[in-house]
Amino acid sequence: MNGAESLLQTARAAGIDVCFANPGTTELPLVAALDAVPGIRPVLGLFEGVCTGAADGYGRMTGRPALTLLHLGPGLANGLANLHNARRAHTPVVNLVGDHTTWHRGADSPLESDIGALARSVSGWVRTSRDATSLASDLCDAVAAASRPPGQVATLVVPADHQSQAAHGPTPTPKSVAPASPGADRIDAAVQALRCGPRSALLLGGPGCRSEALESAARIAEATGCRLFVETFPARAERGAGTPRLERLPYFPEQVNEACSDVACVILAGAPDPVAMFGWAGASSALLRSDVERVALAGVNEDVSSALAAVADALNAPRKLSTLAPFEPAPPPSGRLNAEALAAAVAHILPHHAIVVDEGATSSLPLYGALASAAPHAWLTLTGGAIGQGLPCATGAAIACPDRKVLAFQADGSGLYTLQALWTQARESLDVTTVVCANRAYRILQVEMLRAGSDAGGRAARALTELAGPELDWVRLASGMGVPAVRAEDADSLVRALGRALTEPGPHLVEAILT
Repeated sequence: MNGAESLLQTARAAGIDVCFANPGTTELPLVAALDAVPGIRPVLGLFEGVCTGAADGYGRMTGRPALTLLHLGPGLANGLANLHNARRAHTPVVNLVGDHTTWHRGADSPLESDIGALARSVSGWVRTSRDATSLASDLCDAVAAASRPPGQVATLVVPADHQSQAAHGPTPTPKSVAPASPGADRIDAAVQALRCGPRSALLLGGPGCRSEALESAARIAEATGCRLFVETFPARAERGAGTPRLERLPYFPEQVNEACSDVACVILAGAPDPVAMFGWAGASSALLRSDVERVALAGVNEDVSSALAAVADALNAPRKLSTLAPFEPAPPPSGRLNAEALAAAVAHILPHHAIVVDEGATSSLPLYGALASAAPHAWLTLTGGAIGQGLPCATGAAIACPDRKVLAFQADGSGLYTLQALWTQARESLDVTTVVCANRAYRILQVEMLRAGSDAGGRAARALTELAGPELDWVRLASGMGVPAVRAEDADSLVRALGRALTEPGPHLVEAILT
């Protein structure tokens, strides 16, 4: 047995069953070992950002890490943007990054770089193996680190000679660590704060957006009249019929001020004290007013569900709930195709227990409200703001949950960052339907320019924010990747196209031309 085989046997014993890979010469022993170690599915991504984004989507849906296999520092660098998103989502991911043979390091060969420095920018745990016999224990430690609540990115750098040299057998992996429960003092503080009734609010994030936690939050709202908010970009939230209606914390500071104008106290349950995405002139980094009391009930690394249940029980909150969203699918839209019609079409057609990966940017603003009473679904968002997450994340989610339909709601500009994910979807016959919101612009940049008082219509501004000349053709782009695609130019044709795509197996793409 060589080092690569002992590493992969340890990974398989730890429950890892997929490896999203774009390998090179320094990873070939690991590639060969995937044939020698059955049970780990190799999935090729044509760009490293597809591999890391897919590992993020897989981890969000399973709670378990997948492997990525990346080629040296440049390969890791190509995957950093989606590892940044995974870090913000607290997703468990284990990166395997090949390195030069130990005797060749320091020769300043063309691909040599500081892999550790790159890895530390997105990883909570980084290690370079010492020798072949330590690879199994290194992998064991990486899985344990990635799986530690609330989840993180762990990166193991593996020199090529360590992969091919003789090694011992696999190492047993340690038992998983349960998240800590908040103390009674924090439960009591939350209960007292909720006495404010409608002037109090629960802000849910992380584990607080899962089914059991949401049920307790709904009980609390029923008992106290408090408002329920969800953080702007949750890693995964359960939504639709049978879940409480959550107000989404707005993106822009002035919108937060308006939405929370009468809120005196916010109880944080799995969500941090929210800050603005950018520093706008005349605004604070904090999104909540300084006079709003913050009460930390449970952090993202703690047992948010049990904390919410304890608060609900302390309030003698009812278990029979009258405020859960009913199943009221939207009627099919007709006529002009704009962002509102697009959201209504998705809400009308969405299958039960689908997974919605939302990277629609400005085009998805109406989607959140439209899906409130749609079929029950999981909702995954762009946690770290690094665009190009949607298509890879949908790919990983489909591999994690082959029995569920995945709908990728994708802005056209950001979709081009990781277009190669469509090829992986076709190769793996994944049930992913992509809706491209084609407004032919980086619309959010145009909005930001107008907010800053700049001229968004100037020649240079248009050159850098419009996606025209030549016009993008997503139907041809998808077809070239092996994904059947159609174009919809009105709401009626969009509903028909989505109906076909979501009832047929395999990947599909619908380019929605927005007006």
